[in-house]
Amino acid sequence: MKTALKLVARAVFGSFLEFAVLKSVLTFMTTQLTASSLFSDLKGRIGARQAKVGIIGLGYVGLPLALLYSEQKFAVTGFDIDQRKIDTLAGGGTYIFRITPEEIGAAKKNGFTATANYGQISEMDAIIICVPTPLNEYHEPDLSFITDTASAVAPHLRAGQIVILESTTYPGTTEEVLVPILEKGNKAGLRASREGKAGDNEFWVAFSPEREDPGNTQVARHDIPKVIGGLDPQASEIAAALYGSIFRRTVPVSSPAAAEMTKLLENIYRCVNIALVNELKMLCLRMDLNSGRSSMPRPPSHSGSIRSIRDQVLGDTVYRLTRFIFPGRRRSSISGRASSNWRAKSTWPCRIT
Repeated sequence: MKTALKLVARAVFGSFLEFAVLKSVLTFMTTQLTASSLFSDLKGRIGARQAKVGIIGLGYVGLPLALLYSEQKFAVTGFDIDQRKIDTLAGGGTYIFRITPEEIGAAKKNGFTATANYGQISEMDAIIICVPTPLNEYHEPDLSFITDTASAVAPHLRAGQIVILESTTYPGTTEEVLVPILEKGNKAGLRASREGKAGDNEFWVAFSPEREDPGNTQVARHDIPKVIGGLDPQASEIAAALYGSIFRRTVPVSSPAAAEMTKLLENIYRCVNIALVNELKMLCLRMDLNSGRSSMPRPPSHSGSIRSIRDQVLGDTVYRLTRFIFPGRRRSSISGRASSNWRAKSTWPCRIT
């Protein structure tokens, strides 16, 4: 009797264990298929120009971006809290000098609309945030536009969307500020994908710094390389596909923080150059020098090579600047040492041989 009971219990337990294992396997396979389906579906919609693109912030960055997507036949919806902008665009007008009413009209024919209703966020496949990040009175980054936008977007998020931040900010903002608000504020308990395979309750997040150059008519917008840093590889791939549809070149980097750092470096580089030129301009004005003259003095006929001309000019320039800074020095103690130092250098940024 005991032996029979043991056999029955073993059979029942074995069946239960097999059922539990089978259920786990089926659940895992379903999750993987769903994740793969969400990823491939969004990429397919982007490739077919069927993805709906929502752009938040219709200023000098967001509006030109919206027009680029509209030119490629994407369904674009612009979001802005400024009702005057919404009304102007609805009437076919413009408030940015580089953008003409004709461009707005063409975009509207392709389906471009503008709204202040964030409830339509749930209908979008891609959400691109282009809001300002000014400095406050203490010269610290003011992230209120980012945090307010994230709080407005979070309740309307759905699985399978991608959220991209373009606002200039410090490294770490996307992962430490934007993502926590999006995860905490949505109703469905969605999470940002971090493992490279988004589940059926996850969305993608990436950072791609805006590189709009207002007033530059020499370089077309679509010729500006676009840096992309996703929270995981899938986010980077989707963002690259999305931006690759309107920009000629995309540059993926390892993370959102790396992409944020590239913009910070670019801005610092520009500011340092501007400051240097401004300082040198004041110096040249005090020395009665005009570096903008179109004609250059004819080099002496006895100069044997371009290299000797270069050394002569450099030596004389170093002498003039050094004498201006140190007026008590004699030419022999300045020019000779300076010119010999220049000649001793084996490389030169603009080397002429």
